[in-house]
Order: sequence, then C-alpha cells, then structure tokens
Amino acid sequence: MNTGASPQRLDRTLVCCRIGDPNGDFPVYDARGSALYPGRWNDRDTPVIYAGEHYSTAMLEKLALGNKELPPNQHYIAITIPRGTTFETVTRDHLPGWDTPEPLASRTHGSLWVRQRRSAILLVPNYVARIERSVVINPAHEDAAAIEVSLPEPVWWDQRLFAENSRSR
Repeated sequence: MNTGASPQRLDRTLVCCRIGDPNGDFPVYDARGSALYPGRWNDRDTPVIYAGEHYSTAMLEKLALGNKELPPNQHYIAITIPRGTTFETVTRDHLPGWDTPEPLASRTHGSLWVRQRRSAILLVPNYVARIERSVVINPAHEDAAAIEVSLPEPVWWDQRLFAENSRSR
C-alpha cells in the first residue's frame, strides 16, 4: 500500500520530544516498550520510538493515557534528527482509516514501513491533536544511528490538567 511519496531526505534538522520515566523499565529513548505494547503505527514485531513533533504534543499523548493523577518521575528528551535523514509523510488524506479506534490501517502501514526499512522516520498525523504530527522512528534503519538524544529533563505538570472537576471558563 503506497500512501504517499517515496522516501525523501530532510532539508533541515528536526527536533522532536518524547516523555517517559528515565528510571522505568526502559530508557526514555527505547523501542522495547512498543514491542510489548504496540501503538497506532506498529505491531509487536516492529519496535519503533514514538515522539511528538512538539513538546506539547508529547504531553498530550501522556495525558491521553487517562491517568487521574500526576505521572511520577516524568522527564522529556529532545530528539535531534539531522538534515539528510530519510523520512516519509503520511497525511490524513493518504491513508483512509488511520484514525479509527481500532488502528488496523495505520498499524499495517507502519509495520510494513518498519519491515521494509524505507526511511528512518515516519511523520504521521497525531491522533489526539489532529493538526499536529507525531514522529515515528525506526531504530533499525541505518539513518537512525545519526539521531542524537538530549539528557532527560523533568517535566512540569500543571495541576489543573489532573483536576477532578475543573471549572469551566
């Protein structure tokens, strides 16, 4: 299934963000969790690293997990993807059904993308914030070795995000 243009090369540096617990089961920049708990764009046999194109998008993805209290020990990392790295883009129009609750179309597309090692990153629509994008990184692709990761920094969560009955404005 070809849902967009063939792989291209970044004409600029792309910086994206990922949030996780550096003392958790896996490092923040690690694909093993996606092999155990597949996401929208991968299955168990195709581990990837999910990131938000923006810090706020990464935060929204954590909030979408439905925790009722502040997540403990969350840190963010900046992921720097250098100019010249291969990428593909999936848009809402190129992949009908990407946004269904059961992500068969997106998971099939993403898993095939990983297996074929077509590019190092896949830019996809974000499910929570539809006009934003998520960045899916294929750590098995040869270009992924040039990706740099910052040291983890603590995430500051606004208590209002977790208020049981937030006031309307």
